[in-house]
Amino acid sequence: MVTELQLGTRIRSLRQARRLTLREVAGRAGVTESFLSQVERDVTSPSIATVHRVAGALGLSIAQLFAEDAETGRVVRREARRRIAYPGLGAVDEFLTSNLAGRLQVIMSTIDAGGGTGREPYTHDSDEEVVVVLSGVLDLWVADEHYVLHEGDAITFPSRLPHWNANPGDVPATVLFCLTPPSF
Repeated sequence: MVTELQLGTRIRSLRQARRLTLREVAGRAGVTESFLSQVERDVTSPSIATVHRVAGALGLSIAQLFAEDAETGRVVRREARRRIAYPGLGAVDEFLTSNLAGRLQVIMSTIDAGGGTGREPYTHDSDEEVVVVLSGVLDLWVADEHYVLHEGDAITFPSRLPHWNANPGDVPATVLFCLTPPSF
């Protein structure tokens, strides 16, 4: 069975382990206490940019926020993939590489029609990112540039540039995100 990370539960447990209040983390992340409470209870889904800020407020990178005790072997079996669902964003990430110790991270994302990362641009600490559309269509904004990527299209860009994406199509899009070094 695929392991699915419950984002809200993970944030709450990390916050409590650090003995931080909702107010402290919300203030550091630039969100309201009520919004953070809703995130922790899985009532709402934050944008990827907000998840990044919450991770920072907890003193973690976004990769550390999502990290679990993953296998360190070479093979990641389909049924053993680490999986993160973002119900409010209409997206599910499946991690195809096993851990953060390597120099490459590959994430297969299924993005529902109308779904995406949220309209707020975000950055992360990888040097370079390659995005490959396996099926469907993806709108991708990198800095001030907009790209419409179709099945088979690929793009490379520095991950430190603000970026965000959305699926404008009528069907789910399947997209590979390849990052070096791992940061997500």
